[in-house]
Amino acid sequence: MNYQWYPGHMTKAKRQMMEDIKLIDLVIELVDARVPYASRNPEINDLARNKARIILLNKVDLADESKTVKWQKYFEEEGFTVVKVNSKSGAGLKLIQGAIQESCKAKIERDKRRGIKNRPVRAMVVGIPNVGKSTFINSYAGKAATKTGNKPGVTKGKQWIRLNRSLELLDTPGILWPKFEDQKVGLHLAMIGSIKDDILNTEELALEVLMFFQSEYPGNLKKRYGIEESKKWVDMLSQIARVRQCLKKGEELDYVKAADIVLDDFRNGNLGRLTLEEP
Repeated sequence: MNYQWYPGHMTKAKRQMMEDIKLIDLVIELVDARVPYASRNPEINDLARNKARIILLNKVDLADESKTVKWQKYFEEEGFTVVKVNSKSGAGLKLIQGAIQESCKAKIERDKRRGIKNRPVRAMVVGIPNVGKSTFINSYAGKAATKTGNKPGVTKGKQWIRLNRSLELLDTPGILWPKFEDQKVGLHLAMIGSIKDDILNTEELALEVLMFFQSEYPGNLKKRYGIEESKKWVDMLSQIARVRQCLKKGEELDYVKAADIVLDDFRNGNLGRLTLEEP
């Protein structure tokens, strides 16, 4: 299967970000902790050059903790400030303010030397679809967030959200990228649900999931479904279809329904915490 997406409004969003980045002190990039490589937009590094950077490893509750530690170390060695978070539960969000102060230390010191006191850090949140941007902003901002109105020199209509006395967030979307150079990136994004299932062969995708678990996390499938694991992944899907009563008329196995069950369990963490990529 060929994995691809063609996000709408990408050119417009990218042009908007190139304009907005001039107003920004800090770029906060969300990545999915299960696929920290695949869920990063490769164009962000160029667009955010010379800006303070924070990477939030989001959805850590679904990721393999030992591999998350490796990814945190990897990104820190690349020069990023890294925070592990679960935007839905709020876990890790209290650590972000300290990370902002640390990553923007040079900017804050520069302001002090110029006699500028208490100017809030201006930040932009970026990330690909389904990585949790909206959930993060809503969780982090909470009810305390207030729209502060248009700032001088800012294109009409843009809104700044005052999160606290020391941080303002520019309420603009992140950007996507149009083409996968590596099909494995596309596969991993399809597996976590960042590409719509209705343009994919879900049976084939479910077999990829079964193959991954049989290889990397043996025993998890047996624990969840009570099946015998083997390298004949179609046989495993057949077993799951029988166990979960996925039947068409005439007792024929419904592989599409079984595939949907596997994908839902995979994405919701019911098959165990997992990470698809190593640094």
